[in-house]
Amino acid sequence: MAKQGAKKMKDENKKRLDLLLRIILISNVIYIVVRMAIMHSSFTWKHWIGLMLTSAAYFFPYKQLASMAKPVYSDNGELLDGGFDLSTGGVCEYLYDVIYITVFVQLMSIISEKFWWTYLVIPAFAGYKIFGLLRGTFFSGGSEGEVEDEKTRKKREKMEKKASRGKMIKTRAR
Repeated sequence: MAKQGAKKMKDENKKRLDLLLRIILISNVIYIVVRMAIMHSSFTWKHWIGLMLTSAAYFFPYKQLASMAKPVYSDNGELLDGGFDLSTGGVCEYLYDVIYITVFVQLMSIISEKFWWTYLVIPAFAGYKIFGLLRGTFFSGGSEGEVEDEKTRKKREKMEKKASRGKMIKTRAR
C-alpha cells in the first residue's frame, strides 16, 4: 500500500511517454509519406536536412523526459520511486512545447517551407525568459513591481482610509 503513489506515477509517466512517442511517429510517417512519396519531385537535400533537424528536435527532449520519468528500484526489485511527475510545469512543460512546435513545423513544412521560421519561437521565448530572470535579479528597482495578494491589498486600503480621516483629538468640555 505504501508504494501505490510510486506505481501510479510510473504508470502515468509511461502513458504520457507512449502518447508522445505515438505523436512523434505519426508525424514522421505523415511527413515521409507525403513529402517523399507523393511530392517526390519537389523533395531536395534541404528536406533531408529538415528531416534530420526535426528528428533531433524530437530525440533530445523525448530522451530528457524519459530519463526524468525513469523509476527507481531497490536491489531486490521493489519500486522505490515512480520517477519525476511529467505533468508538472517548468522544464517538463518546455520540453513538451519543443516537441509540439516540432510536430507543427514538420507537418506544416509540407505545405510551405516558410513554416520553418516558426522554430524561431523557441530561442525567442528562451531569450525572453532569460531577460526576465536577469532583469529581476540585476536590475530590480525595489518592491515597486511586486504583486500584492488580496489580504495585503485590503490591509493597505484600510490603513490608507484610516490615515485619510485624520486624528480626532478629544478635549474636555468646560
